[in-house]
Amino acid sequence: MEKRHKLGGSFTLCGTAVTLNRMGYGAMQLAGPHVFGPPKDRAAAIAVLQEAVAAGVNHIDTSDFYGPHITNQIICEALHPYPAELTIVTKVGAVRGTDGSWNPAQSPEELKAAVHDNLRNLKLDVLDVVNMRAWGRDAKPAEGSIEAQFTTLAELRRQGLIRHLGVSHVTLAQVNEARAIAPVVGVQNLYNVAQRHDDKLIDHLAAEGIAYVPYFPLGGFTPLQSAELSEVAAELNATPMQTALAWLLQRAPNMLLIPGTSSPRHLRENLSAADLVLPEQAIEKLNAIGASPAPV
Repeated sequence: MEKRHKLGGSFTLCGTAVTLNRMGYGAMQLAGPHVFGPPKDRAAAIAVLQEAVAAGVNHIDTSDFYGPHITNQIICEALHPYPAELTIVTKVGAVRGTDGSWNPAQSPEELKAAVHDNLRNLKLDVLDVVNMRAWGRDAKPAEGSIEAQFTTLAELRRQGLIRHLGVSHVTLAQVNEARAIAPVVGVQNLYNVAQRHDDKLIDHLAAEGIAYVPYFPLGGFTPLQSAELSEVAAELNATPMQTALAWLLQRAPNMLLIPGTSSPRHLRENLSAADLVLPEQAIEKLNAIGASPAPV
């Protein structure tokens, strides 16, 4: 696949020499159903990863609790030895139960084990970026100190096992708490055109030069559905999902996208969204879908 897309321009992580194309790839869907167990077609999963990188994607988001272990193993099989320009971002803070449940894993011992799991399954000596995934309530972050967890990761960074740190599923207070311990290059929270609790946080991070990476940019396990979104997409001769991704890219300059798919066709559609420019009237219609309900 030719590198024909602009991929939304680029963004340099705060305080680093790491420059990422703003359209990246999320690897969650490479595992089996409900992000558990092996995929039905491992060769297809490998092909999607290889096509993404061939298209210019240099930011892959993953975690060793996807599968668990399976997604990272597929990434390794598809791409190792990794291109020098590729940045792999992983996260820690959870484990999977034997029943597929998602459970917190926040103790120093669990966080250290998770980092070493990621290193082993990705076949890396050092992880590019590790996000500390805080444990909130349902889809929203919950206030509470993350000092102990982030300090553990900061120590692993000092030891040379991690280059850069981020946080996930957090509030502004937790971002500030983490930044007092070690540099934070990115925040990964739930956000999309319909779920916009983080509007104020995004603007704050943009002013600070910190990346914001929305997970579930297309709605997650329940895809976005909106009459307004479909209407705007039809006017632009685009799909609703392309339109939703384009809206995110135009929302803020520090926005980095990681839409996931196991389909080569959907991958191409997602990457094409970076070429879609929304006129002001379209943006106004989309803004009305999910106005921010409350400050961060």
